[in-house]
Amino acid sequence: MPQHSPLTPDVPWVEVVATEADWDAADPDLLRAAYAQLVWIRAFEQQVLDLAGAGLIHGPAHSSIGQEGGAVGSALTLGTADTVNGSHRGHHQFLAKALQHLAPKGLDPLAAPDEELREVLLRTLAEICGLDRGWSHGRGGSMHLQWKAAGAMGTNAIVGGGVPQAAGFAWTHRFSGTDAVSVTYFGDGAVNIGSTLETMNLAAAWSLPVCFFIENNQYAVSTSVHEATGEPRLSGRGPGFGIASWKVDGMDPLATYLAMSEAVAHMRAGRGPAVVEADTYRFFHQNGGFAGSAFGYREKAEEKAWRARDPLTQTAGHLQRRGLLSAEETDAALAQAKAVMAEVAGELLEPLPGGKPGQQRIRPSEWPDASWVDVGVRGDLGELDDAPLVTGVGHEVEVRDTPFIEAVARVMDRRMETDPGVVVMGEDVHRLNGGTNGATRGLADRHPGRVLGTPISENAFTGLACGIALDGRARPVVEFMYADFMWVAADQLFNQVGKARHMYGGTGGVPLVLRSKVAMGTGYGSQHSMDPAGVFATQPGWRIVAPSTPYDYVGLMNTALRCEDPVVVLEHVDLYGSTGPGPVDDLDYCLPVGKAAVRREGGDVTILTYLAMTSYVLEAVAAQDDVDAEVIDLRWLDRASIDWETIEASLAKTNQVLIAEQGAVGTSYGGWLADEIQRRFFDLLDAPVRRVTGGEASPSISKVLERAAIAQADEVGAALAEIARY
Repeated sequence: MPQHSPLTPDVPWVEVVATEADWDAADPDLLRAAYAQLVWIRAFEQQVLDLAGAGLIHGPAHSSIGQEGGAVGSALTLGTADTVNGSHRGHHQFLAKALQHLAPKGLDPLAAPDEELREVLLRTLAEICGLDRGWSHGRGGSMHLQWKAAGAMGTNAIVGGGVPQAAGFAWTHRFSGTDAVSVTYFGDGAVNIGSTLETMNLAAAWSLPVCFFIENNQYAVSTSVHEATGEPRLSGRGPGFGIASWKVDGMDPLATYLAMSEAVAHMRAGRGPAVVEADTYRFFHQNGGFAGSAFGYREKAEEKAWRARDPLTQTAGHLQRRGLLSAEETDAALAQAKAVMAEVAGELLEPLPGGKPGQQRIRPSEWPDASWVDVGVRGDLGELDDAPLVTGVGHEVEVRDTPFIEAVARVMDRRMETDPGVVVMGEDVHRLNGGTNGATRGLADRHPGRVLGTPISENAFTGLACGIALDGRARPVVEFMYADFMWVAADQLFNQVGKARHMYGGTGGVPLVLRSKVAMGTGYGSQHSMDPAGVFATQPGWRIVAPSTPYDYVGLMNTALRCEDPVVVLEHVDLYGSTGPGPVDDLDYCLPVGKAAVRREGGDVTILTYLAMTSYVLEAVAAQDDVDAEVIDLRWLDRASIDWETIEASLAKTNQVLIAEQGAVGTSYGGWLADEIQRRFFDLLDAPVRRVTGGEASPSISKVLERAAIAQADEVGAALAEIARY
């Protein structure tokens, strides 16, 4: 018979219960402050439901009524320097952190609100209504609340989407030498999301001070937690990753406070992350003001039992029992908060013209200006005003023949030397003498603690980098070993990184650089070979650069690392082994945003290309004498940065254009570009826009099939021959 030895986790996993003796021993000021926060959040949420019921909120109203105890009990342990983020159901978390920021010693539940408190309530309500007075001028609405000054870094509509960012906030707290902690709030549904589990592993591996606060409200929309997992004690996820974990009754604010106090002390002591699971219950359905039983997935008896444990009722009862507040005073506190919220809402409303008595509408003056719709998708590049810019024409610093991969490593070394906030992360970047291609050679030794080899978890470490960028105290550079891996991290790249600036009001930067490698021609097959330019070009928020020479790489990377927008820097394996002009000594110059390079002048056709395809185009042009082609290396590929002026000047001479790229036709960059050129420059064109692309299929492993799937000099030559015939 085999021997069986029981295994136990190496970290604590405990349940914390607050007894009546704990309530009796609790600081009276703490209990009064807890009740004040509960009252204000409850009154706020009821006002939101009233507005939603009247049709005055466009979009969802995810009420947190019933769940306030977990948010308040946890926020009372935090300071302004500590950061939080949350989920789509995050009003209570946001307000608890905001109220704690306003009154770190605690609010008085009976005191009339001061102007600061009224302003927070007004701006939060305005944001939920989509109005200009909101924190993000109405862009974020109910699900995207951010007030960075209070440490509220942003709630998030993607289930589990904000969790990796919280790890980034935690990393930055530690990197900056503080004992601040990060808390990410999410529900029972997000516990089963890959980004959450990846982040738990990463946070444990790096011992980050982040608390995974699980609001187990028993249902992900209508699916119960018992249906969704074989282990409904969700705090059990923590020990599996080596994370100390606490389970607590989230309807009990004091119990939550006691458990969270232990978790915060654990993190501040440098002992790594924590999990706190708070069992709680939303009194209403996923969205709106009806109970879950109205939709058939909950029983009225179950709802009644949970309502009997209302955190407001429990807290009021203990305050009354201890003689800290009378029943009349606890009632008066709630009545005052409701009256104030009605007044606050009244500032945003007016009678509906021609409507029935009592009907209201949003005041027209409160709406944001429609012309503001795209403002803030990217920044205005004012951060480059003092950059050492060159013109982008020719070589304006001394150059020599330089291996391309040497330029990649040298410029990153220089930036890490001059900017202590630059941090590099990715799979194997700290080993193998500079990662899989040598792009980070020597950096780990020269900049200890700032070259971070990650687990294989693109969603987690990309989101962590997003959190670092949103915090703003450091500047992350993320390496994807292959561009195809962006699909693994697509939520973080496109829903989070690319949208964050605009979504949260257009003013906060997201200074993140992603280095992404194109590996066509290497025999790595369909899942390691794509050119992502076409996909990134269709996503808002990103800037895209595609260097084709060592000189360009240095100048463009320097610009990318100054930019407050996220920038993807495309690289190609064909270039890694090449040599070309690169700087001798000057590693600080910046190439301007939006400036293409004319690699060859001509009068018959304009060829637009980028990255490694540039050399193939020049090879094809040199190999024939029939077409005098002008070759433009685009350098910048995103909608906001492309050099339309140079393209127009060339088309005015040639009157026809060929777009040449290597990648598959389905994800083609040229598809978007051709459409834009056709509409912008129709009067200059004497022929339809021509294109050279790869095939429909992704490149295969077979050398023959791979070559057939991509475009190089031969395909450009064929296109030029066709042009010559007409």
